[in-house]
Amino acid sequence: MTDHLPEVIQFRRYLHQNPELSNHERETSRFILDKIRQCDPDEIISFDNYGLAVIFRGKSPGKCLLIRGDMDALPIQEINEVEYKSNTEGVSHKCGHDGHSAILYGLARIYSSERPKKGDTILLFQPAEETGDGAKGILADPKFSQLKPDFVVALHNLPGFAKHKIIYRSGVFTAAANSIIIKYHGKTSHAAEPELGMNPAIAMAEVTKRYEALCNPDMEDPDFQIITPIYYTLGHKSYGVSAGYGETHFTLRAWHNEVMEKLESKCEDIAREVGGYYGLRIEIDWTQSFFANENNKIVVDAIEASAKALQLEMEEKSTPFKWGEDFGLFTKEFPGAMFGLGAGTQSPALHNPDYDFPDEILETGIRMMLKIQKQLSG
Repeated sequence: MTDHLPEVIQFRRYLHQNPELSNHERETSRFILDKIRQCDPDEIISFDNYGLAVIFRGKSPGKCLLIRGDMDALPIQEINEVEYKSNTEGVSHKCGHDGHSAILYGLARIYSSERPKKGDTILLFQPAEETGDGAKGILADPKFSQLKPDFVVALHNLPGFAKHKIIYRSGVFTAAANSIIIKYHGKTSHAAEPELGMNPAIAMAEVTKRYEALCNPDMEDPDFQIITPIYYTLGHKSYGVSAGYGETHFTLRAWHNEVMEKLESKCEDIAREVGGYYGLRIEIDWTQSFFANENNKIVVDAIEASAKALQLEMEEKSTPFKWGEDFGLFTKEFPGAMFGLGAGTQSPALHNPDYDFPDEILETGIRMMLKIQKQLSG
């Protein structure tokens, strides 16, 4: 691996310097495709939403493993002053997806000269993870039906944990998350005569209060669920006018998909009930939906065995992470697992403007995936 590492680092830094937002990864996809073609894969599948599946066939039959790496950036202005700082105003790689894609590229460089001994490997470069659109789009693309993975696996870099440490757990790894948008249609009136209109303000406050009552923030409880207020709008800065329209946005999180489904239903019922009581027309939309990552024990065992074989520090996490990850759609459809790769205890947190994926952990990610493939190939 050491021979390829400088090229893998250069690959990561190019992506970092040229970030693109979710659903806009046109040039990122072109760059990756150009580099991957040089690795002489057995097949490349280009998806309609900029995703790429790169297939390396094993020397002998065995189980097929799909390894996912995401590639979209975030609408965050970078404040780092590194030589490869983002060239795009207001956009930067602050979740480490540049590093995730670079790990896949490192695997492709190795497989270009030495195919897997047993079983096929699919390297999936996925767009639009941050919005939840990426996995959904790839799984819905008819071309994906050509792929028949037996297992799926992904990693996520984790600031706050020692570099190179492997964080794993059976069951749920990341939470289910979904965001509700409630639109309250009332009637505008003169501020001196609010009784002649229908101002949504009290209804919005009541919905917020009732949502708060639904929360169970105990992370040790399987029925953990929280609702976070995200955005509110009501009326205009026109002090003679009583507002007739408002919006409230909330993000819901739960450990289990089944708990999330019940919570979503309760939230819709409350919004409609409260709106009806105050004579408002309620309109509800959902956005940025993420299924929980349900880690399969067979794949988790392979992750654990691989980390032990590489003599890496390990930590079995007692509770899931509260953030959402659209890899949950893959683990919903196939036996799979996500694990964490420590990015440093002193590292800025994910989505912070000064975060930067550490190049030192690229090789660890590549070596882990190579070992996991061997463990699962059968």
